[in-house]
Amino acid sequence: MSQLLRQATLLSCRAPITQSQRFRGKINIQRPRAPHYERAKVLAVAQSIPAVVEEPKKKTTCFQSRRRETNMENPYLTIIAREVRNWLLHSRMIGFYHMNSIKQDDLFPVRVQLHKQNMHLKSYGKEVVKKAVEGTQFEAILPLFESNNCIVFSTEQRVSQLLRITRRVPQMILMAGIVDERLLSRNEFMAYAQLPGLQAAQGELVQTLNMAASNLVQQLETHQKNFVNVLDVHAKGETNDGTTAPAATPVNEEKQPEKA
Repeated sequence: MSQLLRQATLLSCRAPITQSQRFRGKINIQRPRAPHYERAKVLAVAQSIPAVVEEPKKKTTCFQSRRRETNMENPYLTIIAREVRNWLLHSRMIGFYHMNSIKQDDLFPVRVQLHKQNMHLKSYGKEVVKKAVEGTQFEAILPLFESNNCIVFSTEQRVSQLLRITRRVPQMILMAGIVDERLLSRNEFMAYAQLPGLQAAQGELVQTLNMAASNLVQQLETHQKNFVNVLDVHAKGETNDGTTAPAATPVNEEKQPEKA
């Protein structure tokens, strides 16, 4: 008996191998199963209400932002356009030049020489000029501003001085000009520079008027002179026929005493 008990105590007891398994398969996290009706009501009541959030603004590209900026009215552009209109209205001579690539150091002496002749060299963009000449008689100059250009304003008619100064700068190419509110082409502007001055033109006009008056007087006296010449020739012809005209004695000549 004791031996059996001893053998029983020596026997090792082993735990059974168990494995848990879910009855209804795996849980789908992406598509969970709808809860029970009662539980769904509790979850709906306990759910927090989110605050109203504004939708984020759509990002605009660089081109769209530039377009929006161009549509906005720039007050500085209005001020510059008013200045350009003032120059156009109060200048008796205006020269439009196409400006090629040139350094400011080379352009500064030309600006100084023009300033000495009471001329001002300016440069404006197409948008500024378009806003300045809109609704005025200067709208015809808009095609001249398709590229880089400059304008020379002057309150006096000094076309020859302007051409003489700008001829030394090959980067400045003359396109057109305005003299006394009249638009001239390049050839007409250069031909205007070769015309004489105002005093010379006035002198030629006075000479022409005097010549017309003298010609009128000569034509009125022509018949009288012709008649006098005919009478003179007729009188000389009668003396040549045999009758001699008495010689005229000088009035102041004293009579000499006769010899005995």
